[in-house]
Amino acid sequence: MNETIRMEGVNKYYAIGDSKLHALKNVSLCVKKGEFLAVLGPSGSGKSTLMNVIGCMDKADSGTYFLDGIPIHEAKEKQITQIRNEKIGFIFQKYHLIPTYNVLQNIVMPLLVRGMTMKKAEEAGRDVIHMLGLSERIRHKPRELSGGQQQRVAIARALVGEPAILLADEPTGALDQNSGKEVLKLFHRLNEIGNTIVMITHDLNVAQNAGRIVRIVDGELRENEDVIQ
Repeated sequence: MNETIRMEGVNKYYAIGDSKLHALKNVSLCVKKGEFLAVLGPSGSGKSTLMNVIGCMDKADSGTYFLDGIPIHEAKEKQITQIRNEKIGFIFQKYHLIPTYNVLQNIVMPLLVRGMTMKKAEEAGRDVIHMLGLSERIRHKPRELSGGQQQRVAIARALVGEPAILLADEPTGALDQNSGKEVLKLFHRLNEIGNTIVMITHDLNVAQNAGRIVRIVDGELRENEDVIQ
C-alpha cells in the first residue's frame, strides 16, 4: 500500500450558539508513504481542525478517512484510541515533556503505555536517543535542556513507536531561528530514511522545507499550489 493517508469529502462542523461553523469543507487529501507534506494556513483557517482529524483526536462529521489502510470513519472510540497510540507520533509546539522525568523516561513512556516491558522500551529508546544525538543528555530533566534539545526529545518520543506518520503542529513555533533550522534539518533526515511527515504551520518559510505544500483557507484545502523540489 502506497498511501498512508487518504481522505475524501471530509466535513467538520462545530456548534456556536444557535449557528454552525463549517470548519472543514469537503476536504480531500492523499499523503503517500514516505512523503513530507506541509499544511499551510493562517490562524482560523481550519488547519488545527484538520490536524485533529488526521491525528484521530476528533472525528469528521462526514466523508471517509483511511490511515495506513484503516477506515477511521468506521472505527469505534476504543479502536481510535489504540490507532492513535500506535499509528501517530505527535510533535507539538510546546514539547509536552513530563518535567519530573528524564530524557529516557520521557521517550519510552508511549511504549510502556502500549504494554512493552521496561527493558525492551529502554532498548528502543536508547536507539532513538543515539540517532538524534541525545546520548549525553539521557539522564537530564527537561529544565536542564535548551528549547531545541527539548524538541528533539519530543521528536524522539514520537519516533520510538515507529508510527505510520509523524504529525507535527508548528514544531518550530517556540524555538529561536537557529534551533528551528536544526529541527527542520532533522525532519529532512527522518524523511530521507522513510518517515512520513505531516507538518502543520502558518509560516511559508517553514512550509518550504517540505516536499509538498497544500494550503488551507477558510476550511477548504487547495492542493498542489506549491511543489518544492
